[in-house]
Amino acid sequence: MADDIDTETDDTSTATQRALPSRLGRLLFGLGLALQASEDFRDMDDSIEYAESAGVPEPDMMAPFASGMMLVGGLGVALWRFPRIATGAVVTFLAVVTPTMHDFWNKEGDASGERLAFFGNLAMFGAALAFLREAYRS
Repeated sequence: MADDIDTETDDTSTATQRALPSRLGRLLFGLGLALQASEDFRDMDDSIEYAESAGVPEPDMMAPFASGMMLVGGLGVALWRFPRIATGAVVTFLAVVTPTMHDFWNKEGDASGERLAFFGNLAMFGAALAFLREAYRS
C-alpha cells in the first residue's frame, strides 16, 4: 500500500514537472502579446495610420479592435483563463494581421522590416496554434 502512494506521488510530481515549461511558455507568450498591444494603445494614432497605409478598411475602428483582441487574448493565454477563446483570438489576430500588414512581397524598396515582422508573426502563429490545441485538450 505504501508503494502505491509513493508511485502516485512520483507520477504527480513528474506530471507537474512536464507541465512547467508549457505554463512558462504560455505566460511569456501571453505577456509578450499583451505588452505589445499596450504599446499599440499608447500610440494608437500611429497604429491607425499604419493600418490605413496597408489598406485596412475602417482603420479607425479596426486598429483599436485588433489591439484589444491581442490584449485580451494575450492576458487570457498568460493566465490560462478561457483558454479556447483567448487562444482562438490570438490565432485569428495573427492569421489576419500577418499577411495583410506585413506583406513584404508587395513592398517596393527595402522591405527588411516587414519581412522580419512577417516571420516573427509566423513564429508566434505557430506557438498560438500549439496553445490552441492544448486548450482543446484540457
